[in-house]
Amino acid sequence: MDYQAIIDKYYPEENELRRILMIHSRSVADKALAIAEAHPELPIDKQFVEEAAMLHDIGIFRTNAPSIHCFGTEPYICHGTIGAELMREEGFPQHALVCERHTGSGLSLLEIERQNLPVPHHDMLPLSLEEKLICYADKFFSKTHLERERTVEQARNSLLKFGEEGIARFDAWIQLFS
Repeated sequence: MDYQAIIDKYYPEENELRRILMIHSRSVADKALAIAEAHPELPIDKQFVEEAAMLHDIGIFRTNAPSIHCFGTEPYICHGTIGAELMREEGFPQHALVCERHTGSGLSLLEIERQNLPVPHHDMLPLSLEEKLICYADKFFSKTHLERERTVEQARNSLLKFGEEGIARFDAWIQLFS
């Protein structure tokens, strides 16, 4: 798969949004790959991890998040499901699952209903090792502070708005990937 060609298709212009997407995605991919290298005992598909990490946020351009130069119409929380739709249209259903399941530390149906989130009403929890790894690595990088990596505690705190379930999943990943 040529993930760069897909990025170029949806982000054809050199602009601030593309710059943010590329820096953030590369940071997530590099962290995920470094964790995979540090854990040879885990059967992680590194090529898939790089591709999916580079594409996990492909749907942000359709959202309304002016602070990161997204001037679409959808709520930002929908970027994962938008990205999943795009990846399915491109013929990459496994990459679509990473897009769909990386919000917070994944979203359960109960969390979606409890918070009345404007996303499809079904579980969107990372299941594969690669999905969990990319979701975990993503929590260490924001799109508003591209130059710095969060600490584990800062990453954990960024999940507070998603509830205790999400923090428990993240804590399990700390044990798995540390």
